[in-house]
Formats: sequence, C-alpha cells, structure tokens
Amino acid sequence: MPDPNKIYLSAMNELDKLSPSGDDLNRVDAEAIAEAASEACECAERDNVCAEETSPSLDIAAVADQAEGEKEEPVRNYHSMTKEEMVDALKEIVAAGDMEAHKDVAALKQAFYILHNKQLAEELDAFVSAGNSPETFSATPDENEAVFKTLLADFREKRNAFLEEKEEARRKNLEEKNRIIEELKTLAEDIDNINVHFPKFQQLQQDFKAVGEVPAGADNDIWKAYQSVVELFYDRLKMNKELRDLDFKKNLELKNALIEKARELTEEPDPIDAFKRLQTLHEQWREIGPVACEIREEIWSQFKELSTIINKRHQDFFQARKASEQANEDAKTALCEKAEAVDMASLKSFADWDKVTKEIIEMQAEWKGVGYASKKMNTLLFNRFRKACDDFFTAKAEYFKKTKEEFRDNLAKKEALCEKAEALKDRYEDRAAYDEMVALQKEWRTVGVVRRKQGDEVWKRFCAAVDAFHDARKKLLNGRRDEETENLKAKKAVIEKLSAISEEAERKDVIGTIRELQAEWQKIGHVPFKQKDAINAEYREQLDRLYGAFDLRESRQRMRRFEGEVKKMEGDGNKLGKERDRLVRAMEARQAELKTIENNLGFFNIKSSAGNSLLKDMERKIQKIKEDISQIKEKIALLDKKEKSSEAE
Repeated sequence: MPDPNKIYLSAMNELDKLSPSGDDLNRVDAEAIAEAASEACECAERDNVCAEETSPSLDIAAVADQAEGEKEEPVRNYHSMTKEEMVDALKEIVAAGDMEAHKDVAALKQAFYILHNKQLAEELDAFVSAGNSPETFSATPDENEAVFKTLLADFREKRNAFLEEKEEARRKNLEEKNRIIEELKTLAEDIDNINVHFPKFQQLQQDFKAVGEVPAGADNDIWKAYQSVVELFYDRLKMNKELRDLDFKKNLELKNALIEKARELTEEPDPIDAFKRLQTLHEQWREIGPVACEIREEIWSQFKELSTIINKRHQDFFQARKASEQANEDAKTALCEKAEAVDMASLKSFADWDKVTKEIIEMQAEWKGVGYASKKMNTLLFNRFRKACDDFFTAKAEYFKKTKEEFRDNLAKKEALCEKAEALKDRYEDRAAYDEMVALQKEWRTVGVVRRKQGDEVWKRFCAAVDAFHDARKKLLNGRRDEETENLKAKKAVIEKLSAISEEAERKDVIGTIRELQAEWQKIGHVPFKQKDAINAEYREQLDRLYGAFDLRESRQRMRRFEGEVKKMEGDGNKLGKERDRLVRAMEARQAELKTIENNLGFFNIKSSAGNSLLKDMERKIQKIKEDISQIKEKIALLDKKEKSSEAE
C-alpha cells in the first residue's frame, strides 16, 4: 500500500513540472483506503481447536477505485477572483498555517495561471497587432506572480515539514507498538505465571490501542502480530473458567450489537454514508476481544455477510455513476471534436458562415442536455468546448467586418471605373482615349470582388461602356481593310521568323531576336477582325513554344542551383528550417494570388473581344503561377528530405 505522505510530496513536485495552467492532480486518499481495508488475523490452535476469526476482507482495489468519487471537502471557486484577491487568499492560508488546505492551494494555482496566461496572450496579441514581431515580445513583469510564487514555495516547505513530522510520529508509533507486542510475547511465554500477568496483559492491550497511527504499509502486519500474540496469550491462559466465560459473554453482546448496526446499514439510503459507517464498525469489532470458540466462526460470518452487502451496494453505486460519467464524457468529447473540426478557412461567404453558426448553436444546445462527466474531466471539457465556440464566433465577426469593408471599397472603385469608361465611350476616334480605355480594363482586373448582385450590375455597366467604345471604334476602322490585310501579312512574316528559331537554341543567343520580333509585332497595326484571334493564337503559340522551352531549361538550372545551395546547408538544421519557412510563405503567397485570379475569372464576359483577350492573359498567368507553386513544392520536398537525413544522422 503506498504511503499517503509520499504520494502528496510526489504529486506536489510533479505539479511544479507542469505548465502554469495547473493540471488538476487526481489523488486517491491512501489513508482512507488503508482504514477501509481488511486485515486477516489468524487464531492459532492451542488447547481447544477454535474457528478462525479475521478482520473484514474488503476488496482494496475496489475501495481505491471508489474512493475517488466519494464526497470531498468543497474547494472554493477562485476563477472569478482577480490576481490580487488570489494572492490575498493564499496569504491567508499560509498565515493560518493550515497544512490540510493543499487542495485549495492547488485550485488557487490553477486559477491564477489560467488568468495569468490569458493576460499574457492578450498582451502578445496587442503587441503583434501594433505591427511588432512575436519573436521580440517581452512580457511585462508581474509583481503579483512573484509574490504568488514566493507564497507557494513557503506553503510547500511548511507542508513538507508538516508531513515529515506526521511520518516521524507514525514511525515512533510503530516502534512503540512493536515494543508492546514484544512485551506481550514475553508474558505469553511465561506459562507458569500467566494468571499473575493477566492484569498487566490487559494494561498492555489498552496501551497498544492508545498508540496512534503507524505507516500505512505496516498497519496490516502490526495488527496481525498483535492479534496473534493476544490469541496465544488467551489460549495459554489457565484462569477461572467463569471469568473467561464472562469475558466471552460480554464480547458476544458487543459484537451482536455491531451486527445489528450493520444490518441497519444495509437499509441506509445513502450507500456512501453506509460504507463509511461500516468502517467504524469494523474498527470497533477489531477492538473487542474474542468470543467462545464454538460460536466464533458463526458470529463472524454474520458480520461478514452484512459487510459484503454494504460493500456491494457501495461498489455498484460508483460503478453506475462512473458508467454514466463516462458516457457523458464521451458525448462531450465528441461535441468538442465536432466544434474543433469546423474548417473556418473554407467558409468563403456569408451563407457559409450562417450555416455553420446554426450548427454551432445546435451543438451548444446539445451540450446543455448532456449530464456531468467525471470531476477531473468536466471542467477541462467545458473549457475546451467553450474555446472552440469562442474561436468560431470571433473569426466570424472578423470575417463579416473585413468582408463588408472590402466589398464597400471595391464597389466604390468599380463605380469610379464605370464613370471613367462612360466618359470615354464617345471619344472612340481618339487613340489616347483607346489607350486610356485599355488601362481602365487592366485596372478593373486588379479590383477585388463585391457582393454578387452589386457585382453583376456594376460589371454589366462597365462592359456596356467598354463594348460601346470598341464597337464604335471598330466601325471607324472598317475603312482600313487594306491596311489590315498588309498588317496580316507582316504578322505572318513575324510568325514565320519565330517558327524558324529552334527550341534548342540558347536563350542569350536568340532572346534579342525574339524581343525585336515582339517589338515589330507590337508596331504592326490591326488585322482583319475574323483573323485576329487565329493570327494572335499562332503568334502566342510560337512565343509559348520558345519561352516554354527557355523556362523549362531555366527551371531545371534554378533547381540545380538550389540543390547546390541546399547541399551547402546540410547539417545546419537552423538554415534548412529558415529556408523552408521562406519557401512556405512564398508558396502561400502564390496560392493566394492564384485563388484571387480564379475568383475574378467569373466576372469576365468572354463573348466580348476585350473580355476574351483578358481571359487568355489570365489563363496564361494562372498556368505560370501553378508552375511556380509546383517548383516551390519540389524545393520544400528536397529540404524535408535533407532535414530527415540530418535527424537520422
């Protein structure tokens, strides 16, 4: 059986190793278990063969399991206090010298550091919100924490001394009981004078019972030794049978009275109270002397059967309560996991957020319908669930605020672009107006989204102005067919020159020629409208062919250079980690850019000439971003492989 003092000291030391949040220590009262445990005492056969009488054989494991749920002294709720109030409360405990208040001290420590950590988190959030780096954060010194730690150390030191004093007293009691047992043995061995020793023997019995507690591990053995020597003395005692019978009769009356009390406890409505009172009856039973040998087994069997009934009710009560608490714990754990599993990053619209909000509210209603879990887990699960709900509603409020501001700003920008486009639509003959209109179209692509209904309206308005401008300009240019035909021939000539350039050529050798051809292409005027897309497609195909080949080779070269740089960083986990973090941030930035462009694709009218051109540019840009992301992932995979190799070494 574990020593309760050592359990407490070990638990307090472990508490100091835990995080300041203060994990709750689940202690089992070893002394209560020891007192509830039965001890066997054998009655040796002497002159008469007597039935064996033992102490109640209680299930120690069952008692240890049940003791966890028994009624305990209530611990005050310190979570509503301020730090100053918690420091004052701890001062009162230390000043009063109440070394039994260790549970209150543990609860104070938990509440203090929960509040302390919350304030640190708020201070860090404010620091980061001000534009500072989290790595440069330094918490403001807390005088209350310093005083609180000093008081905790003072209490721990006094508590350790208090427990050591108790343990020393138990050791001395054990020595005293062993001394009395040895003296009883001496009297029992003096068979010739045993009658003379009877008064002294009785006095030694009283002295033995008057001695206080002994170490928990020695309690059972010392009682067996005492019971054995008492039985030995009585069996050897050659005294007046009338006196012996009178003593047996008195003991029988006392034990019958205990049996009646035990029988009453089998009907006690409160199984916990009945179990505790039964332990007192067992202590009294052990203190009463023996009865006549012929009825010893019978009377003990009656008491033992009643004890079994009471113990079984006690055990069944806690098993039923634990089963209910476990079911509630499982249900609450499932709700916590369900709330934590909400992917807030995937919620992209007000409707998405509102849908999940209803689900969270349903979870909260379901939580209220679930009963209590175990004392150890109930508070932890509640804090976990509340945090998941708080995180969701905080993120929802931030999303709504930010999105509404973005929608309002984007709508204002797009309306301004519409006004500018409408002001230009009658100036279709002016080349400068054409350039300005193209610039407006490019600027439109950089503006974010707005609410769907408003977005459709403003987009139609913008397209109407742009299309009206370009249609009027197109009609103006219909008279330039001959020029467009010549331009078509010139562009075909440029395409032929581009097609003549080999993909195997070095970029530096041909890039000048390509750029000259591109510049030449840009100088060439319009071509017939029906052939514009086809000729542009041929031109773009040749450029894509050449630049694609160049980009592929350059990508491979960049990868080889990166592999060389990584090789230089081998063995330096810090550099590898920093490089990986940089690449992850770059990939996230490119992914965000890709998502923005893909979202904006839905706003382009591919039926219009302007919209079709913009769409193709965006598709090419999307492809380039995807290639960049792919290469970054390849670099990250290489870094991960190097890090694993370094760790293995």
